[in-house]
Amino acid sequence: MSSPMRGYPRADGRKGIRNVVAVAYLVECAHHVSREIVASARDGDVHLIGFPGCYPNAYAQQMMEKLCTHPNIGAVLLLSLGCESFNKFSLADIVEKSGRPVHTLTIQNDGGSLKTIKAGQAWVQEQLAALRDAPTVPMAVEELIIGTVCGGSDGTSGLTGNPAVGRAFDTLVSAGATCIFEETGELIGCEEIMASRAVTPELGDELRASVAKAATYYATLGYGSFAPGNADGGLSTIEEKSMGAYAKSGSSPISGIVKPGTVPPRGGLYLMDVVPDGEVRYGFPNISDTAEIVELIASGSHMTLFVTGRGSVVGSAIAPVIKVCANPDTYRRMEDDMDVDAGRILEGAASLDEVGAEIFELIQSVAAGAQTKSEALGHREFILTYKSFEPAGPACLPS
Repeated sequence: MSSPMRGYPRADGRKGIRNVVAVAYLVECAHHVSREIVASARDGDVHLIGFPGCYPNAYAQQMMEKLCTHPNIGAVLLLSLGCESFNKFSLADIVEKSGRPVHTLTIQNDGGSLKTIKAGQAWVQEQLAALRDAPTVPMAVEELIIGTVCGGSDGTSGLTGNPAVGRAFDTLVSAGATCIFEETGELIGCEEIMASRAVTPELGDELRASVAKAATYYATLGYGSFAPGNADGGLSTIEEKSMGAYAKSGSSPISGIVKPGTVPPRGGLYLMDVVPDGEVRYGFPNISDTAEIVELIASGSHMTLFVTGRGSVVGSAIAPVIKVCANPDTYRRMEDDMDVDAGRILEGAASLDEVGAEIFELIQSVAAGAQTKSEALGHREFILTYKSFEPAGPACLPS
């Protein structure tokens, strides 16, 4: 049995399972200085995040606001070059109003790279000392938000890892937790099945529309969410891959659709629509699995369940990643990177229900403070680029 879950209480009523100091660059020109500040605190829970563009859009601004006030964040250092267009004043104000310590350094005003690095290192050390003995409070399963992605999929992903995560999701939803699955570009062909699980007919129509939008986006770009590695791993079509990806949603009713940065209003199962709205203008919508993990975190996910058959090593800044390995051979080769061996199902050593229960127990252990493999290895990948979204309509989040 896992240790009791505990959380760091936040002013907005949420609880974090980690107490991270975030160092956030607001333009690529401040990335190196930020990285040097984080490197000096390698033994502390200091994570590097940021937006590289010189001029943000509404999506990037909102994402940074949501990430810097995520319940796993305890303090925030903002790094500005000084001439970029990112609204650092608004971001700092939002973080301050959330009850977190926040400090902004501007390289052009604070003496250049070396002096800014030194000032940043000092501030981070002060925050680490202040957060070291931060109080925690009990946390219930119903307070968790859990996201899931799959990447480096192969022919085993839809047979073991994804449906095992689906079983864990069903357990979480029945306990009152919030679960978010994605990605609409890998659900092409599954829209009618999803619509049949919607809590209202209107939501069913929105689910169909979200998948149709993804199909149009991919067709316009001339891409598909199907890589050579998927084919090498035994998958043959996007529909086949979609059925595997769909399996990780489990069988609970679908309560709504959220866009990146939207925190679900209550417990239940939600689809995240990650494909930009409007005309096709932002390149390949599935930039990387890391980008989608970041979007799940911006929507409040405390941790992410990542299913892989081929083998992926990424973790994430801010929120832990639990690696569920679908292929037993991959697990044996990459055991140091994998948390759950779902490939045992193929070999008859475990059932879907047993691995689903193992994932559920591991979620509770991680929420109680246990490190995932990617955390222990220091994986803190992060990507944030340009997208554009319209607000979700009322049919997407039925009351």
